[in-house]
Amino acid sequence: MTFSGLTDGITRGIEGAGASLSETFFDTTLRLGVTGLSRAGKTVFITALVANLLNRGRMPQLRAQAQGRIQTVYLQPQPDVTLPRFDYEVHLAALTGDAPRWPASTRAISELRLSFRVQPGGFLSSWRGPRTLHLDIVDYPGEWVLDLALLDDSYETWSEATLARLEKRTEAAAYLALARAEDGALRLDEAKARKLAEIFTAYLAAARDLGRVDVTPGRFLLPGDLAGSPVLTFAPLPKPALTPRASLWREMERRYEAYKSRVVRPFFQDHFSKIDRQVVLVDVLEAIHQGPRAVEDLRRTMAEVLQAFRPGRNSWLSSLFGGRRIERLLFAATKADHLHHEQHPALTAITAALLAEAKSRADYSGARTEALSLASLRATVEAKVTRDGVEVPAVRGTLLSTGKPALMYPGALPTDPARLLSPAREGAEAWLDADYNLMTFAPARLSLKPGEGPPHIRLDRAVEFLIGDQL
Repeated sequence: MTFSGLTDGITRGIEGAGASLSETFFDTTLRLGVTGLSRAGKTVFITALVANLLNRGRMPQLRAQAQGRIQTVYLQPQPDVTLPRFDYEVHLAALTGDAPRWPASTRAISELRLSFRVQPGGFLSSWRGPRTLHLDIVDYPGEWVLDLALLDDSYETWSEATLARLEKRTEAAAYLALARAEDGALRLDEAKARKLAEIFTAYLAAARDLGRVDVTPGRFLLPGDLAGSPVLTFAPLPKPALTPRASLWREMERRYEAYKSRVVRPFFQDHFSKIDRQVVLVDVLEAIHQGPRAVEDLRRTMAEVLQAFRPGRNSWLSSLFGGRRIERLLFAATKADHLHHEQHPALTAITAALLAEAKSRADYSGARTEALSLASLRATVEAKVTRDGVEVPAVRGTLLSTGKPALMYPGALPTDPARLLSPAREGAEAWLDADYNLMTFAPARLSLKPGEGPPHIRLDRAVEFLIGDQL
């Protein structure tokens, strides 16, 4: 080896060590979890979020952008090579093509890394160079998220609560009849166990199609490579007076506990426990449209799910020892574009009230929380319509079912959230003094200028709350 070759090698080694040191001590990495219930719009949210961070012309409320301190944002390979990459380009093409369509729902965990090159602000800006923020966005199937609420429940507790809930639902009639006809004290018959699991899974699928939010266990609907395994072959049963060993009830209990320990807990430990910031997307409008019971189901389900999060203030010491806490938690009511902007404050207030129980726990533990209404991708334009001789605010869009233009006035949301939450808690069958209607709109065909992301409502406010302090 020549002297010059030796010195080149030393120089490269020093530069490499310096780069590693810089990345370790000066670059910042945040993990952003995006979760919510089925049809809340997680895939659209992440796609629109990334598109509007790469092209920030529609992000005026992102302060670092308004101040001109974001030099560039670019996509990088995700750090976890064992996770699928979030298919951003395919989803964006679906939303912005000549025949725009909504992308397919989340079917598995996926991840995407965005890196920001940012000039520091304030008194450090004159002598510090640009720094890098890596944002790892992790997408979770909504069905799996609901399973986190099972961690604190025994099989007996879960069965009692589930069967009580099913008694009020017509789509559960077939399963309830089957479950009541079984004697859980009898010796396990595998054929009966499979039949119970199959009919219960059919109920879960029907409930999801009806827009129900509490469809657990979630892996029954997205089994993957667990399909047909004993860990997915259980169902809720009334507890008999005697539960001898090898009985049907005891085996169902064993499989339920195995589901928690082999499926739910590893998912929590491997993914949820590593989150720094969290978005919880909620389709509040759909719940209101369905009626008081759906609103109460949503309130209860979200409160149960959020018990599994560990919100609080992160520190380098807690991170070092694995005690990470979610520092910022955003509750977002999606599909705000289904309402005229005059009704957005009411939707935000209802969302905050609906999630007050969970939000208060997060606030108490030291996390910063916020509730807002947003539309990840705006599919409508605002209009006015005359109803009973009175002009009311409405929206206009293209119906998803027919492809035809339509004008929608969904009804006036109350400015006092108690007018919805009180009858929901009291078990009312329907709203007494109002009717809330919804249409489903297709994404509008877009014509974007250079530097512009897709149109949205308050996506920039969501980003500022979630990561603005790190920019």
